[in-house]
Amino acid sequence: MLIIPEALIADLLSPQDAFDAVEACFKAMAMAQAYNFPVVREALGEGRQYGFKSGLDRLGGQLGVKAGGYFPGNAARGMINHQSSIFLFDPETGRPQAMVGGNLLTALRTAAASALSIDRLARRDARVLGMVGAGHQAGFQLRAAARVRQFEKVVAWNLHPEMLTNLAAIAADLGLPFQAVTLEQLGAEADVIITITSAPAASVLNAHVRAGTHLACMGTDTKGKQEVEASLLARAAVFTDEVAQSVTIGEAQHAVAAGLLQPQAITTLGDVLIGRHAGRPSENAVTLFDGTGVALQDLAVAAKVVERARAMGLGYEVAV
Repeated sequence: MLIIPEALIADLLSPQDAFDAVEACFKAMAMAQAYNFPVVREALGEGRQYGFKSGLDRLGGQLGVKAGGYFPGNAARGMINHQSSIFLFDPETGRPQAMVGGNLLTALRTAAASALSIDRLARRDARVLGMVGAGHQAGFQLRAAARVRQFEKVVAWNLHPEMLTNLAAIAADLGLPFQAVTLEQLGAEADVIITITSAPAASVLNAHVRAGTHLACMGTDTKGKQEVEASLLARAAVFTDEVAQSVTIGEAQHAVAAGLLQPQAITTLGDVLIGRHAGRPSENAVTLFDGTGVALQDLAVAAKVVERARAMGLGYEVAV
């Protein structure tokens, strides 16, 4: 078994690699060549979450599991709050093939999924990017979004506005003007809105969002979390990575529970990628991608890392 520690990941996977891997896994899901197993998620108290996401991609030859979660006290310890590891197995024999550090991979695959939704669903003339949230993942989201659209400005809001300085620095590095705004102003200006928070209650309201906006809602991956008002999903054309997760642990859970959205009205992004669905209904439509984060994304990026590591002679082989 090859062990690839977190410290090696940055040299083994680029943002474009992550984008390509996530696109391929979404297509495999849409063609029924890959599927995710039920998520196991447990609350440990004090805001901590731990769980397992696993799946099988027959097309990509990947079987595995990601173990990890969210530990909000980590920042005070000098670590990021999200901690995870990915394990890959031979889908024919079940023997372990690799253990891969999952922290950077999770950040890259989450940003890639968001960017993929923007690339396929946002208006081609989108020029203002709105960011809701300013934690560790937000910077990855901003950089990934800037690779698929020629944005001219970034507007951002965070519950703790002092945290916006990191996003401002990234925007400056990208050559984009940056402005901290209210949620009302963000909705009035933004053509694309990325929400990336761990909020238990909606911050973006239906009234904030104007016609023609695309939203990538990337923070809700557990029962009880919520980033946008449920009535917004009733108004929008809703897309997701996987419908089963969207309606149980994703942003759609609240709209479905309230009877505002039917599961069959949700389209997978994979269906758009393989041409089964046209995507954006019209220029004035509100589109929303409910990014719940599926196991197959993790397996796809981890497999790419293992391939690169073996070719470069990196990592540590252990007998199992």
